[in-house]
Amino acid sequence: MEEEIKSEFEKSGFSFDEEEDQTLQKCLTFCINYKLSPSDLVSSWEIYYLNRQLGGSRVENAHMDGFLLHLQMEQKDSIMKEETNLHVYSSNDVDMLLSAEHEGFHGGNSDTPPHESDQPFLESHNSVLTPGTIEKASTEKSSRVASNRMTPFGQRMNKFVLQSSFNSQDMENEAKKEDLEDQENDVIRRVQPGHRCSLQVHQSQPKSGCRFLYDRIEDKFNFLENRIRRKATALAKSGLYEEPTDATLASQKSVFAVGMVCCEGEGHLNEKSLLLQGSVEHSLGQRVRLDVQNLSQFSLFPGQVIGIEGNNPSGHCLIASQLVNSFPLSNSSDPDMPPEKKQAMDPEQQSDSSTFQSKELSLVIAAGPFTTTDNLLFEPLTELLSYASRKQPQLLILLGPFIDSEHPEIKKGTANRSFDEIFHVDIIRRLQDYAEYMGSVARVILVPSTRDAHHHFVFPQPAFDIQLLEDLQHQITFLANPSLVSANEIMIGCCTVDILKHLSSEEISRTPPAASSGDRMGRLTTHLLNQHRQVSVFLLEKHLMKGDSFYPMYPPSESLPLDLSVAPEALEMSSITDVLILPSDLAPFVKVIIISCDSSLESHMRCIGVNPGRLAKGVGGGTFVEINYNGCADKTSASIVRI
Repeated sequence: MEEEIKSEFEKSGFSFDEEEDQTLQKCLTFCINYKLSPSDLVSSWEIYYLNRQLGGSRVENAHMDGFLLHLQMEQKDSIMKEETNLHVYSSNDVDMLLSAEHEGFHGGNSDTPPHESDQPFLESHNSVLTPGTIEKASTEKSSRVASNRMTPFGQRMNKFVLQSSFNSQDMENEAKKEDLEDQENDVIRRVQPGHRCSLQVHQSQPKSGCRFLYDRIEDKFNFLENRIRRKATALAKSGLYEEPTDATLASQKSVFAVGMVCCEGEGHLNEKSLLLQGSVEHSLGQRVRLDVQNLSQFSLFPGQVIGIEGNNPSGHCLIASQLVNSFPLSNSSDPDMPPEKKQAMDPEQQSDSSTFQSKELSLVIAAGPFTTTDNLLFEPLTELLSYASRKQPQLLILLGPFIDSEHPEIKKGTANRSFDEIFHVDIIRRLQDYAEYMGSVARVILVPSTRDAHHHFVFPQPAFDIQLLEDLQHQITFLANPSLVSANEIMIGCCTVDILKHLSSEEISRTPPAASSGDRMGRLTTHLLNQHRQVSVFLLEKHLMKGDSFYPMYPPSESLPLDLSVAPEALEMSSITDVLILPSDLAPFVKVIIISCDSSLESHMRCIGVNPGRLAKGVGGGTFVEINYNGCADKTSASIVRI
């Protein structure tokens, strides 16, 4: 269909820019969501092209957002024209209204929505979540806004479609079977309750009410200097490399240096603009040009801390012969750990404490937006909670944005309610109903986003400050962005900033000619995990590693309000995670990420990287992820479900 779309544009005299694939993919999405043929899409584009008086005849990816709003306005106008037609009532209509009137309010089956003044009464008396109340509430709100017309989201044929699976052979057949059951039965079958998972918050900074956006140049300097110093110390303690030296000094011999990758100028990073910034201890923070032409493969981004072996014959350019991207384990303890803690971490005590049950956890992960762009009914969230009510995961993780600042109605200021009211009524109240219906075995985690219109626009970002009923406080947990928790001894890291997209736009890489391009999404995720350092030798028969940062790129993206005054305790990844959740606009995935520890494959650690995608995309549904963690990454099953 993309070829047909391209052919129709070319027939009308239009061509595409360098981002042709992305533009065609968006055009294909428009055709599917709005039920347009390629010729109809091109006709709409010509109208948009003439109205906006665009120059040239190229279809650019930058015009797609404006074109999407144009299509939405066309769709809205067509619906309004159809709804203005006069309906002539027949005798059957009168009989139906009379019968509904005799049945009364409680037993009526009429689709007529209640009056707005009666809505609070209805919501307060229907606090228990059932499939009927979920679908009825969604239908009533849709009817009130669209005059009994189904929204484009509600017109989809299949509720849940398995997009891809991971380590699961029977997942697809099971999903198809469950989908048929959903179509045949409107009532969700409640299965037997499972076991309640343990939940421990390891890192959730900053706290609510903290002071932010007062970072100084000193804070930025200390943050970057400490990163370089810690990595240099870790490499020296490993015993595999020499003591780091000053890379800016001229030397005919091969030297080993540790520093941060920087870009010369304000443009994007490339091989000609690479600089290496050393620490104050070794080079007084000076920079030297980095030549990587002799390296067969590399993957670099601004802010990355690396080790470099090479020579600098002139004193102006370091010619690299080897790049050290991952930081290996050693047999020595962490240099930052106090002596009394080193003595406490002896192997005998650790081997005795290694007898624990197999780590198992079922969880569903979804990231916002949670409503489609044509309304604020939060229909995708309703469907997700219906799915979770049937599957009964032990942990439901929801990541912002919840009230998306990029939503057309929020962006234009046309919403008839405050942002806080929308959040409490349409998000928190539904989650409370879900928690009450599921019982004490269900847990819910909410992580905010910098795109949330009702929350602080800063990163790191404090958690939502919401007071819940006492019996629900142990079921619904609010965490900061980013955060680190453990459920059933499974370490889970969450960060709602689109770091994958930011790295994708700034990263440069080279692969050997004989090798394939590799897994780019996995490589981007690995950047957050390979920048680790050792904390102790063994703990529970497993290396305890300390990560670098949930956001290792510097300088940050222009759209990110990074505050480095709270970075040391908030951004630092205090432990390597078993599951790392990184919501992104890029393609959703679930992958096993290999974390290099040393040269032996047996000591490599494995982490499950997850991008659940967006629950709502345009006027249609998006994706979420379901994971059944079973002891380790290799035995874990997961699936990406399209809603």
